[in-house]
Amino acid sequence: MFDLAVFIPRAVGQGIPLLYGSTGEIITQKSGNLNLGIPGVMYVGAISGVIGSFFYEQAVSKGAPESGFLMIAIPLLCSLIGSLLMGLLYCFLTVTLRANQNVTGLAMTTFGVGFGNFFGGSLIKIAKSDVPSIALSKTSLYFSKSLPFADKLGWFGKIFLSYGFLAYLSIIIAITASIIIKKTRVGLHLRAVGESPTTADAAGINVTKYKYFATCIGCMIAGLGGLYYVMDYACGVWSNDAFGDRGWLAIALVIFTIWRPSVSIFASILFGGLYILYLYLPVGSHMENKELYKMIPYVVTMIVLVITSVRNKRENQPPASLGLSYFREER
Repeated sequence: MFDLAVFIPRAVGQGIPLLYGSTGEIITQKSGNLNLGIPGVMYVGAISGVIGSFFYEQAVSKGAPESGFLMIAIPLLCSLIGSLLMGLLYCFLTVTLRANQNVTGLAMTTFGVGFGNFFGGSLIKIAKSDVPSIALSKTSLYFSKSLPFADKLGWFGKIFLSYGFLAYLSIIIAITASIIIKKTRVGLHLRAVGESPTTADAAGINVTKYKYFATCIGCMIAGLGGLYYVMDYACGVWSNDAFGDRGWLAIALVIFTIWRPSVSIFASILFGGLYILYLYLPVGSHMENKELYKMIPYVVTMIVLVITSVRNKRENQPPASLGLSYFREER
């Protein structure tokens, strides 16, 4: 039997990393920067949090007092710092040095995955684990702790109240980002920089500052998606290459949501459900069908891309200067 009360929480758990990644990438792309390094950024955000959590748990095991605040604050801060450094690196290469954004993003993805696997493998050796993974169970308990009365509310509690604080934080960030982009002067300037940096510069807007700011904030948000996956969804277990293609799905969500963070809330849950739908569809003895079902999220993205291209409405198109370096001398 297909149980929605079981399926929806799992879809939400799969969708939260996508929501963080897509929200961060939307903010970045609104400034005109096309950051294809989001998968690497999420990977670095995850491993940075794991590193901080690992050494704190090691200190606790050796007699240091255990603090719930530090259990959350240390990996959270480490994740934000690691993601911020990735954002600064991307901006230095593409904004300051005006390197090609596509090549830079792909290089950062490769670098981020390699960085995560290197330090993840190193921590596994330090922990002398019998399996190729690290279990940060103490930290995970704090990140995945749900509201205490969720179990008493039946299906309503399971669907809406059974998640850790990072899940609700992702929704708050998406709504806040949507309001800032649409309703504030900062959002207006950000959209102006993304649409026409030449015009924005002529109007007195600091193009470089907005590109740096938006990209770094976007990377920090995306990095939290990697941290959520490890500490909450994966129950604190880090395994090399376990993150899969979620970073690329987050980038696909940007197109699916037509660059609207508020729409990403529902779209990420939809994609999360589509991502695990193959586990609930009957395949019988034809196991090859399961591989076809895994293609569903990408097929849906391509259909949406075709529809938005055919409609050709300006509000459904990416920022006009997306992916292009700004040369002030050409103004």
